[in-house]
Amino acid sequence: MAQRSKAVICREVNKPPVVEEIEVDSPKAGEVMIKLDACGVCHSDLSATNGTIPLPPPLILGHEGAGKVVEVGEGVTDLAVGDSVVSCFVYSCGECRYCKTGRLVLCNDASKAYFTLPTGDLRTKDLSGNPLHIFSGVGVMAEYATVNRKNVVKIEPDIPADRAALVGCAVMTGVGAAINTAKVEPGSSAVIFGAGGVGLNVIQGCAIAGAQTIIAVDMVDKKLEFAQQFGATHVVNPNSDGDPVAKVREITGGAGADYGFECIGLGSVAAQAYSAVGKGGTIVVVGVAKMGDMTSVPTTLLPMEEKIITGSWFGSARPSVDYPRLLGLYKANRLKLDELVTQTYSIDDAPRAFEDLEKGVNARGVIVF
Repeated sequence: MAQRSKAVICREVNKPPVVEEIEVDSPKAGEVMIKLDACGVCHSDLSATNGTIPLPPPLILGHEGAGKVVEVGEGVTDLAVGDSVVSCFVYSCGECRYCKTGRLVLCNDASKAYFTLPTGDLRTKDLSGNPLHIFSGVGVMAEYATVNRKNVVKIEPDIPADRAALVGCAVMTGVGAAINTAKVEPGSSAVIFGAGGVGLNVIQGCAIAGAQTIIAVDMVDKKLEFAQQFGATHVVNPNSDGDPVAKVREITGGAGADYGFECIGLGSVAAQAYSAVGKGGTIVVVGVAKMGDMTSVPTTLLPMEEKIITGSWFGSARPSVDYPRLLGLYKANRLKLDELVTQTYSIDDAPRAFEDLEKGVNARGVIVF
């Protein structure tokens, strides 16, 4: 039976998202239907509306959601109606060489769930009966969503949904980039370019890992204020402080940082991160750039300086392991989730939430259903 649901939809690229009533079909084999309680408003959702992430409209937005299972499809035995879950926007088959070696985010079949279910099907349509694509195979900026079982992780029911939802993207991506991908060491130094939702979580990931010097670089003073709340020991605004690379070198006594994180999605900033990191350091590109954007570094220095340049997709996550660990850190008051949620919105206020996202108003805005 189809379920009526409000949803936030990108109908046309470079136009504001709209809120519509849709129909969500019941789950089939290997799927579950979720009643969403909360969904974070992520920069990646904005990127889908402006074409940076090229997904075909009409597209139901949202990939950072938390809610409860209301219906299970055939063959789903490890989830039951009433279970609390958080969405996972990267599908992993569990069978390919990457899944079997624990690198789930690199699954060979992940591309099957970019804007449909992994089967290529959709369980969503508008009230005229036209199919609606779903962001990253989930489309959870809606009151209800039917998704593949492998795109959700069961969590303890005592975590507030508007906090738990953030583990589904920003927190996992940021903290994971620091701990899983870079493996930041205690006493080290790190520079983070971009103090948005993901950058703030890289900062707190570095702090949890025990980094001694954590430098946040952003052109918005409000974001730098947030950065200090999340563990930055130094902040740099290029508008007032000048060349950030020179500033990072100054702060680190000329050596450069041990780790550099690009959290904006610009090739030129990734090059800055490379220059700001010292010999033998690690540069982690976390931001999603536009297709065709390139990063240029001096080739002659690559062998001489032995720097490592790597990417981090979804914080190199193993969601079924990492989600509970992160939420355990939250319950132990070691992971800041309460401080991330600086504004909540109703679903009808979603267009304003996207406007606020563009303006950099929030650490994280969350739609609460």
